[in-house]
Amino acid sequence: MKKVIAVLVLMVGVVFSASAQDKMTKTIALEQTSGEFTQKQITVSEGTYVFEIANNAVGHDVGFVLVKKGKDISKPENHIQTAYVTEVVATGKKQKSKPTTLEKGEYVYFCPMNPTSTDNTLTVK
Repeated sequence: MKKVIAVLVLMVGVVFSASAQDKMTKTIALEQTSGEFTQKQITVSEGTYVFEIANNAVGHDVGFVLVKKGKDISKPENHIQTAYVTEVVATGKKQKSKPTTLEKGEYVYFCPMNPTSTDNTLTVK
């Protein structure tokens, strides 16, 4: 089990934590309400991230899909599957994805179960 030695929460919902091995783990925290994500645009640096999705009173299960901008979002082979939450997110709960390495570029994120807009943008610099 990793021992967390530091945690820093930024205004954009990104959490940085360092393990005993001095390895950075970053979390992008996103909240869904009925029909939308509360965060519409996020900018982060290249790196490996875990997505933490919160279901804030949607009234049914939600999920998370991340796709490189410009790719057909309707095709599952274009989804970055490590970014999927490991199980659907029930109302009032949070779930996390597997670690996902993000390279420079733009991505779109959405929830087909909610459903949310596909105009939400994640920019990696």
